[in-house]
Amino acid sequence: MLSLPDFRQKQIIICFAAEGQKISFRNDNLLIKDKEDEIVMQATCYKIFSVWIVGHTTITSGILERSRKFGFSIYLLSYSHKLYGIWCAATEGNFLLRKKQYEYSGLSIAKKLVANKIANQRALLNTLRKKSLTLKEAIANLDVYVQQLDAAPELTSVLGHEGVASRLFFSHWYGDMNWQSRRPRTKIDPINTTLDIGYTYLFNFIESMTHLYGFDVYQGVYHRCFYQRKSLVCDLVEPFRCIVDKQVRKAWGLGQLKLEDFKQDRGQYLLKIEKNKDYTRWLMQGILEHKESIFSYVQEYYRCFMRSKPIEEYPVFQVHAEK
Repeated sequence: MLSLPDFRQKQIIICFAAEGQKISFRNDNLLIKDKEDEIVMQATCYKIFSVWIVGHTTITSGILERSRKFGFSIYLLSYSHKLYGIWCAATEGNFLLRKKQYEYSGLSIAKKLVANKIANQRALLNTLRKKSLTLKEAIANLDVYVQQLDAAPELTSVLGHEGVASRLFFSHWYGDMNWQSRRPRTKIDPINTTLDIGYTYLFNFIESMTHLYGFDVYQGVYHRCFYQRKSLVCDLVEPFRCIVDKQVRKAWGLGQLKLEDFKQDRGQYLLKIEKNKDYTRWLMQGILEHKESIFSYVQEYYRCFMRSKPIEEYPVFQVHAEK
C-alpha cells in the first residue's frame, strides 16, 4: 500500500475541458494541451494520484489503461462541478476489511467523527476577532454538544446534535457575508454554491484515499446505507469540512469570492465557466495544504478499524486555526 513518503510526491492533475484543454500521453507522461495544442502541463504517471476533468471530454482506452497500470483514479465533473463519472483504481480483494465493515453496527465511531467536526467548528469560531455575547454563547454551546454526544443513545440523537451545531456554526461563521442558511445543492447564493464546489473537491480527494485500502465506500458507520450514496466517504469528510469553510471565508475577505463571478439560472447561482480555474485554484490550495494530514488520518482509521482498536485510539484531525 502507498506510504506517506511516496504520497508526498503524488499530484492531483486538473484538466479544464471547458477551456478547450485535452489530455494526451507521451510514453509514461501525461500531457495537458490547450486549444492551440500547446502543452500547459506535463507530469509523469508515476507521480499522479488522481486526474480530475472539469467539463465534457472524450476518454480514450489509453487513459483508462494507464489509470489501472499506475493506480490513479479519474473523476469527471460537469461545468457546474457536479460529479457525473468515476473510473477508480481501487485496491481490490480486501475481503477481510469489507467483512468487518458489514458486521459493524456500533455508534462509537460515528460519535467520534461528529465530535471531531464540532471541535473544529468551535476552533474556527474562536478565531473571529470580534466576539459578541451571542458568539461567546455559541462557542460554549458547541462544547456542550460535544459533551452530550457521549450519552447519545441512538443515531438520531447524534444526527440531532450535529445538525444543531452546524446551524449554529454557519450562522456565526458566515454571518457577516449576507448568509441565509446552508442548503446543499440548491445554490441559493454564491456562498452555498462555492461550498458545494469545495465540499465536492474534498469528497473526491477523500474518496481516492479510501480506494487505497479497498473500503466499500457505500458502507458507512454514521451515514447509514442508502441507495447509491457513498456513505463511508460522507463519514470521513465530516472532520475535514472545516478546511473548505476556512478557505471560503478567507477568499471572501481577500475579494476572491465575488457576486459578479456568478450567473443566475432559474433561481440558482452558478459559477461562470471562465472562473472555474480561479475558484478551483484557491479551493484546492486549502485542501492540498492538508493532504498529508488527510492521508495519515485515513491510513490510521484503516488500521484502527481493521484491528478493532478502542475508540480512544482512532485518529483526530485538528484544523490549524489562525487568529
